[in-house]
Amino acid sequence: GRLLGPISGAMGYGAPAAIAASLMHPDRLVVCFAGDGGFLMSGQEIAAGIQHGARPILLIFNNASYSTIRMHQERDYPGRSIATDLVNPDFVALARAYGAHAERVTRTAELLPAFERAVAAGTTALIELQTDVERITTRGTLASLRAARPKP
Repeated sequence: GRLLGPISGAMGYGAPAAIAASLMHPDRLVVCFAGDGGFLMSGQEIAAGIQHGARPILLIFNNASYSTIRMHQERDYPGRSIATDLVNPDFVALARAYGAHAERVTRTAELLPAFERAVAAGTTALIELQTDVERITTRGTLASLRAARPKP
C-alpha cells in the first residue's frame, strides 16, 4: 500500500486521486483521508467515480473548518482566526444523491462497523467523521497552540 500525505500539494486532490487509484487498481482497497475543506473543493468527483465503477472509501473529517489554515492563524495570531469556519452541506446526503454508500460517524465505536459496511457496499463509499475543531491535531489543541505563543 501507499500513504500519500504531501505538505506542499493542493487541497482537495484526495477524493479524485482515490477514485483514479480505485479505477487503476480495482483489486485493491483504496481509502482516502480528507478534511471537509479539501473535500468541498472536489467532492463532486464522486459522480465520476460512480459513473465509472470506482470503489474507494472516502473518510471525510468534518470539523467545519479549514483547520490547517486555522492552526497557522492560532499559532501566529492567537484568538484572531479569520475566514476558516465552514458551513458544510450534509455530506452523507450529498454522497447518497450521487448513488454512493454513505454514513455519518459521531463516536469512535461506530467507525469500524461503518467501515465494514462501506467495504461490503462494493461501490464508492463515504464515511463522514464528525470531529471537534478544538482538537486540531492528534497531538494538540487550539488552546495549546495559543498558550505556547510567546508573549511580546
